[in-house]
Amino acid sequence: MGLINYAGVPHIFIVCGKTDMRRGIDGLAEIITCQYNLNLFDEALFLFCGGKLDRFKALYWDQDGFVLLYKRLESGKLQWPRKAEEVKQLSHQELRWLLEGLSLQQPKALKPSAPGYLN
Repeated sequence: MGLINYAGVPHIFIVCGKTDMRRGIDGLAEIITCQYNLNLFDEALFLFCGGKLDRFKALYWDQDGFVLLYKRLESGKLQWPRKAEEVKQLSHQELRWLLEGLSLQQPKALKPSAPGYLN
């Protein structure tokens, strides 16, 4: 995503459904605090998508202010979860899948196994 090294961000949240993309930092922050009761300053990246699945916004607190990223894809669409009124925490792998245009659910992906067990 460029400006933010999201691999170092411990918490990644996706706001499912459609968000009014005319909202800026204050409007998106209000969604996070009022609607979902999450801490904006907790080293977290918050992702939002509108009706068009070719663009998204990301909100991040950068120790002295908010960073608002807006990205529009030139080809392809995001497979953004459309279940309204839900926020979901993502793993770094799920974020990569999402930004590559893949579904968050990858049933054929290898699952982590418990250490010490041989099959």
